[in-house]
Amino acid sequence: MKKGRALSEDLPYRRCAGVALVNAAGAVFIGRRKKERGSPELAGRDWQMPQGGIDEGESPVHAAKRELYEETNVAKVALLAEAPQWLSYDLPGEAGGRWRGRYRGQTQKWFLFRHLGPESEIDIHLPAEGKHAAEFRDWRWEQWEALPDLVVPFKRDVYVEIVKLFAPIARGAA
Repeated sequence: MKKGRALSEDLPYRRCAGVALVNAAGAVFIGRRKKERGSPELAGRDWQMPQGGIDEGESPVHAAKRELYEETNVAKVALLAEAPQWLSYDLPGEAGGRWRGRYRGQTQKWFLFRHLGPESEIDIHLPAEGKHAAEFRDWRWEQWEALPDLVVPFKRDVYVEIVKLFAPIARGAA
């Protein structure tokens, strides 16, 4: 497989749920992924919103809430919106990792939640009350328009769409 080429188009997409979590001011949560040994330096493009796989028999919204809790410790939320369509991206060949030969990329159902708890509820170092491995090394509240330029390039188009879908709703509910 050549570097920079997408994984095989014959492979399925991994089904995932994604979460845009907003605070009372309408800013969105973004976490800086932990650097994996041997992974390239991403020059500031190592941020993302919480996301993860949908378990067998699990609804996408339940998966979104579970992933949010497992990655941030956040449990007190209100659902504001659901993306009307699934958003997909292909993994470039060098990013295949543990999915190489199994998935060509991910197809995600995205949800917009308002954080209802205190900010102290957010704990990326001991998420799920310490029952889940930390996935982020840092986090912050960010402005919507900045998101596409903070993620790895192969996720950029998905983030552009999420900003279009959810930023107006988040601002209106702020």
